Amino acid sequence: MIGRSLEDKTVAVFGGSSGIGFAVAGQALAAGASVTILSRDPARLAAAASRLDYADTFALDVRDAAAVSAFFSARPAFDHVVVSAAQLSIGPLRQRRLEDERAAMDSKFWGAVHVAQAARITDGGSLTLVSGMLGVRPSGKATVLGAVNAALDALARALASELAPVRVNCVSPGRIDTEWWDSLAPPERAALLERTAEALPVGRVGRPQEIAVMIVQCMRNGFLTGSVLSVDGGGSIA
Repeated sequence: MIGRSLEDKTVAVFGGSSGIGFAVAGQALAAGASVTILSRDPARLAAAASRLDYADTFALDVRDAAAVSAFFSARPAFDHVVVSAAQLSIGPLRQRRLEDERAAMDSKFWGAVHVAQAARITDGGSLTLVSGMLGVRPSGKATVLGAVNAALDALARALASELAPVRVNCVSPGRIDTEWWDSLAPPERAALLERTAEALPVGRVGRPQEIAVMIVQCMRNGFLTGSVLSVDGGGSIA
């Protein structure tokens, strides 16, 4: 198989207690890595750890730059770091409170910046960010989130040059069936995902494991850097 082994490699997954991050942690563990999952919610971390064999946990909010720096300063360099943490809510800009839009930027974009600035990563290791399809196909129903995703895409490309020989990539998912949609009533959630599926060339929404596969490949492929990889079921061209 082409690609580097994750056997005995160390992996930190910010946002690893649920959704895409949780799937990444599970696949990295299965590939032989030692994994630390980080999340701001200790209860969710404990629940995630109970479902993952041998994963370490650490409660941390990526919006806190000092806490992120302290985490990395206290540990040896990681081989791979993934940032999928985000505290988001969406809607048209003129129907949103500006403080909520700033909170989304602080969480998803500045959180990634905090990790990128502080992370200690081995030469040839990797940093992988997670953006989203709205970065290339904006929607007035999620205006600021589209801007945040586009900023993450650009950040990854710039960091690939700045941080070399550490490799930096960004994975851009489409709509994925994760716990993020649990805030919706079950009929509303089902209707939303069904409408999305009908509009996609693949005829269904994505699963967290399908995004995780690409993120793990970003770790394994030593010739991959500076790339934004779309895994969106064709949503960006539909």
